[in-house]
Amino acid sequence: MRGFTVRDGTLHCEDVPLASIARGAGTPAYVYSAGVIRDRFRRLDAALAGAPHRIHYSLKANGSRGVLEVLRAAGCAVDVVSGGELFKAQRAGFAPGEILFGGVGKTERELREAIAADVKLINVESEAELRLLSRLADEMGAVVNVGLRVNPEVDVKNAHHYMATGEKGHKFGIPIGEAEAIGRLAIALPNVSLQALDMHVGSQLDSFDAYREGTARLVDLSLVLRRAGADIRYLDAGGGLPVPYGSEEEPDLAVYGAIVTAAANALGVELLVEPGRFFVAASGLLLTRVLYRKQSGAKSYVICDAGMTELLRPSHYDAFHRIEAVAPRPGKLTADVVGPVCESGDFLALDRELPGVESGDLLAVHTAGAYGYVMSSQYNARPRVAEVMVDGARWAVVTARETYEDLVRNESPTPQWRDA
Repeated sequence: MRGFTVRDGTLHCEDVPLASIARGAGTPAYVYSAGVIRDRFRRLDAALAGAPHRIHYSLKANGSRGVLEVLRAAGCAVDVVSGGELFKAQRAGFAPGEILFGGVGKTERELREAIAADVKLINVESEAELRLLSRLADEMGAVVNVGLRVNPEVDVKNAHHYMATGEKGHKFGIPIGEAEAIGRLAIALPNVSLQALDMHVGSQLDSFDAYREGTARLVDLSLVLRRAGADIRYLDAGGGLPVPYGSEEEPDLAVYGAIVTAAANALGVELLVEPGRFFVAASGLLLTRVLYRKQSGAKSYVICDAGMTELLRPSHYDAFHRIEAVAPRPGKLTADVVGPVCESGDFLALDRELPGVESGDLLAVHTAGAYGYVMSSQYNARPRVAEVMVDGARWAVVTARETYEDLVRNESPTPQWRDA
């Protein structure tokens, strides 16, 4: 499904003109298509039909309550990587058995919260974490279901090294050479039950080879640990499915599905996957208004009311996002599309060819539903923007725009001083 189309000369989200949303919700604003989210869930679910499976959406891509409501209603479960994300998942109505808890640096408080919540699995990433989890479970009178996140140390090819997580030497996961020993330790510890092996090789991968090689290594390790007494019930292939930001093609879900379901079937276990970006990137755009056009020497600038505080990816990852004028404009210009933030790195696009937009025109920054709002900030004391969900011909603000009062809400004008 295409959530954003031009009708009657103006860009729509599903059946709603974006200009109407700008009038009603203001700009900048994130706008999401519920139909796109549902469509992508259905397509992935069908691709995994060859094995018993459960899809756990990764909240880190976009934790909006509006997005979570759409996915929960579609039948999706969740993957969280912090106590805050666990709290958000619970508030959105996900049951304990629908929650995976991962993350490389879980605090003692977060582990206690995950134990108390009785989540489906806690995916541990080191021997130290495993021992701490066992001690906490003993103190709380619980036996905790755990998975081991294994770094399969495969060759990862993708667009940016920040998004590669399954190569040798990365901070994530247990190195494959240490995983058997830590698995045997998990079997021996009295307050944990080793039930899964997990991997996440990275995001925006150029091919599925890393999935094929990584899951093969998890299968081999699972067989070894089963013979040692582990009750392996799940194989977690992680997330990372790529999405097109420009001219790239959509991933071949049939090929991906064949790889990961074959691995699960080799063990006779339930397959778990943790997509995030795949569901929400294409479902969302950042709606922004042109404030000014400016010339500086030979350089042209289109200055908008959104910038790096709203969408960090261009500055942080050198990421490309297609930008489209909401209404047609004659002429063309090549310009840097920048925001109002007092940083030279504040840009949405560099040397981008655009229609001849003027002050007051609306721009749509596409494929911004993942790692957009969740990475936004209040830098320069800029209130965070509104989030809008569109479903057919109706729309609603699902996250209110922050106010100036929100900027100072947690400050203490009369702090309670303490002696050293």
